[in-house]
Amino acid sequence: MLHAAQPTDAGVARYVAAATLDQLARGWRVVVVCPSSGQLAAECSASGVPRLHWPATRSPSVDTVGETQRLGRLISQFDPDVVHLHSAKAGLAGRLAVRGTRCTLFQPHGWSWLAARGATALGALAWERLAARWTDVCVCVGEGEAAHARHRRIKSRHVVVRNGVDLGYFAPADEQTRVASRHRLGIDRDAPLAVCLGRVTRQKGQDILVTAWSQVRESCPTATLCIVGDGDLLPTLRGATVPGLRYVPSVTDPRPWYAAADVVVLPSRWEGLSLTLLEALASGCSVVAADIPGLAEAVIPAVGARVAAGDVRALAHALTRRLTDADLREAEGHAAALAAHTYNIHQTHNHLAAITTQVARSGCDSAPNGAPEPMPDRDSAPNGGTSGERRAGGVGGLVRMREDRASG
Repeated sequence: MLHAAQPTDAGVARYVAAATLDQLARGWRVVVVCPSSGQLAAECSASGVPRLHWPATRSPSVDTVGETQRLGRLISQFDPDVVHLHSAKAGLAGRLAVRGTRCTLFQPHGWSWLAARGATALGALAWERLAARWTDVCVCVGEGEAAHARHRRIKSRHVVVRNGVDLGYFAPADEQTRVASRHRLGIDRDAPLAVCLGRVTRQKGQDILVTAWSQVRESCPTATLCIVGDGDLLPTLRGATVPGLRYVPSVTDPRPWYAAADVVVLPSRWEGLSLTLLEALASGCSVVAADIPGLAEAVIPAVGARVAAGDVRALAHALTRRLTDADLREAEGHAAALAAHTYNIHQTHNHLAAITTQVARSGCDSAPNGAPEPMPDRDSAPNGGTSGERRAGGVGGLVRMREDRASG
């Protein structure tokens, strides 16, 4: 398996790091191709995941030709049975380099045309329609992402492998942990607190939230909003003086913020299926989210509120209601923790492994037309050892074929 990604921070990086660790545990030979800076490279190094340097920038430019050639050489050198391309840049360079000569999975993690406007958006959509011919399976992280593709007539085979959350790592905090987290973060013990975590960009909609926050403070003058993260929108937002608003640099461990929060807010303009949302649910947080694909499917009425994307008044009302009603927050937080079990990361990894196995076995001639039977969880496989170890000789040759090539 070769995983290629240009984003090295935030959701894509966390997804790739977790997926590769799972596949290594199954006995597969895996390598990650990505730039050497950022969270993904650091996590690969810390976890012992093999990595190859790919110096790629985020946006298409005159450098894309060279980036495509370099990625093609790395793929040829590693000689994988399956190439898994994550997000727009790797999806562009990887499919141009491979052009259907190897089994190829593409996972958009949010479609590129949603991030663009005008001619750029039209160009991105036209490219995805063309590149579908070089994509054995398009792995969508949520139902909304697959629906976008169908609506825009992208004729890949689409399989939904929903994002997941580690329920052992993210869990509801008790009152003692909540108080300790607030003390550590410099938040008053009794102040109503809304938290927004993620890259500070147009996509994530923090500009909408900052506008709404002034209205929240009119009804809840002691409330605090913490926007946690870095991004290109941050300098613009910092230019406005808004009472009760704090900006906090990006964090590697968001759990203290979930523990401290009364409500987690996600005012995004578009998403694939937000990992931050799933983490907040697993942490037992009441949530307020934009009513968009990638958020709406996970925000059922019991766990919080969905508001129309960009609706400042509705966003302010939903936040104010929860910041002033402790009973409502508690009920929604309890429901959120229960709802998070639908998104167990083990189910995600088993489904992804099954899809990858089927593609490898097919030899790229016929990719799966739908979701395969789920594979057993590594932690519950019978007969001793991990289920990944016992499958290693029978996953379409993913391990054995690679060893034969290396020795031959």
